[in-house]
Amino acid sequence: MRTALIRLWASSLYDRAHVQPFSDESTDSGKAASTWLGAIPSHLLDYHSLEVDELSALVAHTKGFYARDYSLWLGWNNMRYIIDTAFLQARLLNRTLLLPSFVYARGCFEGSEACADCLSTDHKCRELPFEQYRHIGYRIPIQLMLNITTMRTVHPTILVSDYLRMHGLPTVIENKEGLWERAAYHSMGPLEGDRLGPDLFVIQKGWYDTKEARRVDGLTEGMKSRGHWISGNATEVGASGRWEEKEDSEVARKLRFQFGLFNTLPWDNAVKTLRKTSAAEMYDLSSEAGVLDALHDHGWEVVHTFEGMRRSDLAKAVVEPIREVVERNTLRGFVDDFANVEARVLLLEGDLHNERKAGAMRFTTASGLEQFQRDVLYSIQPIQLLQELAERLAERMYERTGGRLWAGAHMRRGDFVNLNWAASRSHEGHMRMVKSRLLDARHLIESIQGNVQPYPVPNASIDPALLARPPPVYGDPFYLATDERDSAARAHFRDQGAILLPDILRQEDLDAVGWPLLLSDIRVVVEQELLARAAYFTGTHMSSVAGGVLNMRAAHGADRRAASLY
Repeated sequence: MRTALIRLWASSLYDRAHVQPFSDESTDSGKAASTWLGAIPSHLLDYHSLEVDELSALVAHTKGFYARDYSLWLGWNNMRYIIDTAFLQARLLNRTLLLPSFVYARGCFEGSEACADCLSTDHKCRELPFEQYRHIGYRIPIQLMLNITTMRTVHPTILVSDYLRMHGLPTVIENKEGLWERAAYHSMGPLEGDRLGPDLFVIQKGWYDTKEARRVDGLTEGMKSRGHWISGNATEVGASGRWEEKEDSEVARKLRFQFGLFNTLPWDNAVKTLRKTSAAEMYDLSSEAGVLDALHDHGWEVVHTFEGMRRSDLAKAVVEPIREVVERNTLRGFVDDFANVEARVLLLEGDLHNERKAGAMRFTTASGLEQFQRDVLYSIQPIQLLQELAERLAERMYERTGGRLWAGAHMRRGDFVNLNWAASRSHEGHMRMVKSRLLDARHLIESIQGNVQPYPVPNASIDPALLARPPPVYGDPFYLATDERDSAARAHFRDQGAILLPDILRQEDLDAVGWPLLLSDIRVVVEQELLARAAYFTGTHMSSVAGGVLNMRAAHGADRRAASLY
């Protein structure tokens, strides 16, 4: 058990910010510089603020509100995965999604005094769990990280501050940790003192999934019929639907044994297992229909999810769909359990992020999985200004390579070094690992030209650059996104052919985006979008950043073979 706690010093950047002249770090010279003072420029907030009557009209199209206890102490990419899941859950239940009005950026590239002074703010510093190392956090509007307007075109989405305004409550009471305030948010509002606030139903963490249950989006009618599902509404003691008990069989027992070995049973392994049972004599296991009949008759179902990166779900990419086999009587449908809740606000309690697949549930249909892919890849996006900046940076990489395709890498250092999660404790060793991956990039890119294989995602496209531009040549530079701050290490990276962000960032970019570019989390989003445009990408499967890059690459039409995670 970790004994140390993270101290997240949260200073509100939209309350006040005085930013000193910009540079990558004090040892880098000749870089663009700018000075900013004041509130966040309005053009950065790609978010249409609605009046109370407009909010009410938006919510009226849904059954009510869907709230989460958001883990704001996590880094942005893990928060993004949580938001992806919350968006899915809200859509399934036809409820308006409530997002936190702010998130926390972890670092400032000019030092803490350049971004904010924590000690000058009241009641903003506290101890938060989960991480061992001390960070400084800067509270920024979530509209700097996500295009809420685009999300809203797909499904009603508002901020907690919008909810508070709707109910006559002061926005300053929004919980700084991201937790849903079960009393304060449901009290009588000062403008509506004659009635109670909206009622609340809490999905307790233990109801969502257990060791015995597998959470899926919704049970199909075929599943219900085969398993004689007995419906029941959620109550204060949990969901009450259940499966009719079924007599066990030799086939089911052997499938269950294989499932228990790794707590999962991929389709191919299930077929191999069936062929070693009496099912081999009773069914045509050479056909998919025969396999499905064997599974269904013995109490098992097929579900859809995503392949982990190197058998890990730390990087929750949604780019490689797979099928798994699950025992029917362990399935719990999110829609079946909670769609009939009548409370105005439905809250999913606690942190449900770790050790789960993308979406925090399996899908009972391929179409359900594909809808989630569409949302993650195309509907939940960074603000347009950051995407446009990444596009300009990509063009400058082409200038550096003489118009040829280029490769990119993400090198996570910082806390990963202290946790022994980095590829090497030394920056030299880590660079050797990255370059060993990049050795294959040139030949791979040459081999795929004219035969690009996009990721198996809905509305897949092919990046035109992969068809129009020549492959890289020996000695071409590559782009490196890294949180390494040591000046000697960064100089070494450049000596090895790496191009870092300050090398291609220009004054016009700083003037367009402003001081938010000082924040590490803003930079990471820009660099993810940039790496999405690389012909080849490598990074660590243990970083959530890499999963975000893979998702963006799929959306931008990259070749699925041109990525390698170590």
